[in-house]
Amino acid sequence: MTGPETMKKQPETSNQRDSAVVILVTASSLDEANSIGKTLVSERMAACANILPGIHSVFIWKKALCEEQECLLILKTRESFMKPIVEKIKSLHSYDVPEIIVLPVSGGSKEYIEWIMNSTAGTD
Repeated sequence: MTGPETMKKQPETSNQRDSAVVILVTASSLDEANSIGKTLVSERMAACANILPGIHSVFIWKKALCEEQECLLILKTRESFMKPIVEKIKSLHSYDVPEIIVLPVSGGSKEYIEWIMNSTAGTD
């Protein structure tokens, strides 16, 4: 009789242990968003960087109501890269407290998620 307890466990690959995430970052300008995105993609920390210019942000900063035109950077990467990506963004960003929000990817195109994982694997 075979069952889960008698089956030989296959070694996990980094793709099995890791998962895809989306990181949202606002930037003060298209140039800043482009610079951050290009850096992260060229260093293979992110598979893709989408830049949405012309977003209107309303927020409280130093007890004042603020409104700014910003760009939204949408990064696709792997969860295991979160800490180095956050540090890299902070080092490149003009804001004292940049928006860096990490969202899990709970599903989607298997091929696209595999592409994210392969594009950030550091091999080719």
